[in-house]
Parts: sequence; structure tokens; C-alpha cells
Amino acid sequence: MTHESVPNGVTPGVGSTAAVDATGAPRSGDEEPIPRIGTVAVVAHRKKSLDGGLDELRSRLAEHHVEDLLWYEVSKSKKAPKRVRHALQAGAQLIIAWGGDGLVQRCLDTVAGSNVGNVPVGIIPAGTANLLAHNLGIPDKLHEALRIALTGPRRPLDLGKINGEHFAVMAGVGFDAELMADVDGQMKNRLGRLAYFWTGLRHLHRTGSPVKITIDGRPWFDGLAGCVLLGNVGRITGGIPAFDDARPDDGWLDVGITTADNPLQWARTLGRIIASRTDNSPFVHTTRARKDRRCGSRCRKPTNSTAAPAR
Repeated sequence: MTHESVPNGVTPGVGSTAAVDATGAPRSGDEEPIPRIGTVAVVAHRKKSLDGGLDELRSRLAEHHVEDLLWYEVSKSKKAPKRVRHALQAGAQLIIAWGGDGLVQRCLDTVAGSNVGNVPVGIIPAGTANLLAHNLGIPDKLHEALRIALTGPRRPLDLGKINGEHFAVMAGVGFDAELMADVDGQMKNRLGRLAYFWTGLRHLHRTGSPVKITIDGRPWFDGLAGCVLLGNVGRITGGIPAFDDARPDDGWLDVGITTADNPLQWARTLGRIIASRTDNSPFVHTTRARKDRRCGSRCRKPTNSTAAPAR
């Protein structure tokens, strides 16, 4: 297969927005009344489901006395930004994103790119992987996730920016990008999270591509790599720790490269990551970036984001 040059400039830590996490939120079953909040906008992927679905969400919002409600449903994540912009213009004080990582990323990107201010985004994890929700401690239970969205603390969230688009989870070149590009919606609906592992097995044979990486103005890596990953959170699909020390609000993005070059090395790498720390693998190198990272590479697929918009 012909390798084409795909130079990509990536600036991590370029901005931030606010998310609602589970730390300090009232426990499910607590009897304290929900504090009065202003206008709430729901942006929902109508093809995604959790517990009783969108009907239950409407009912529970009514139970929580949410009176000023804006409601938007989309059939694809790429249609969410228009609804989010409309909600912000209408004075929404909280965005509730119903869907997977793709829709959540679209919502965060739109809020971060607006001039309205830091309107918080609450997450109802109705997707497949729900990486950001899990890293923020948001459970896959509608009533608990909604309570956190309405009462949880507003937490600043670091955002990276790649090819003009913000991301809050991870972005990658190579193995990660190819995996995400090959997992289609039908496979995710049929296999759930196993779709990522099944697709990953098909890419373990990939060889490294030439990569040059500059971190905060200084050369960091120049060689062959099978995967380059930018991470704002620590755990990926299945709870596997990709970056042991990553925090979504510490002002840093973690950078990792994998030099594994054949199925055996990939198996050793994944085994070491699961069993201990990521940086204990001889095929993994990690660092952190704050200001600027630029990566020039030759790879089979263009850069992709782990929280890329779902089709």
C-alpha cells in the first residue's frame, strides 16, 4: 500500500471548557431537592439508547423541576454543533449531551469555540465506549448520570486541538487512527466494545512509519512508530490504562508513541500495559506537552481522534 505524507500540526492545551463530573455529586437516592437551575438544553443522538431512553430522560427532567428546557435530537453526531450553537444563542446555561464520545466531542468543540463563555456540558453516556464519561466517573445509569449533570461540580476540562477541531479524550496517528476508522456503526451495534478489540486484532501486523515529534519547541522523537497518541485522560476502551498519570484538568496533554513492529511485540506491549504501568513496556515512550506539539509522519491513514465524530 502506498504511504502518503500526512504532516499534522497539533497544539495541545490550547483551550478549556467546563464539564460536570461525579466528584462531590449527591448520591443516587439522596432526598435533597435539586437546586434551581436556568435553561437546560438537551442535545441527543436519537439512535443511541440508555435505560428507558429519551422518554425516561424527559420524565426525569420534569421530576427535577427543569422548567426551561430546550430539546434537540439529531440522527448523526455531525449535526450536533448547529443545535449547540442554537442552544447557546438561546441562553442555555447547561448543555446535556446524550450519546457517545462522538457527540460529546462535537458538543465540547462547539462550546469551546463559542464566545458565550464556559457553559458546562453534562454527559449522559448512551454510546458504546463512553471514554470521557468513564474517566470522569459518570456511570452508565440514566438517573445517576442526570443527577450528576444537574448537581455535580463544574470542572474545568483541558482540550487539545487537531486540524482545527478540539478533542477532550485522545487523538492518534497510526494504529489508533486505523482502528477507529475501521470500526463502523453496525459493528459497534452488534458487538459493542468488543468491536474495538476485534478490529484491533486485524491491525497488529502493521509496521512502523517514519515520525518526527517536537514537544514544546524541542525535538523529542525521530524514528519509526506504529502509533502516536495524544491523551487528555488515562484510560481507553475496556479500562486499559494508556497514560497512567493523565488528568483531564491539569493543563497538560500526555504524548505516547509505540515502536512495536510485529504481532508479538504488540502482544507484549498490550500485556505489559494491562499488567503494570504503560511506561514499563520497552516499546512505549511517553512524555507530556503543554504549549505545542508538532508531528510530521508518513502513514496509511490521516490523523484521527479517539473521540472522533461518529457517523
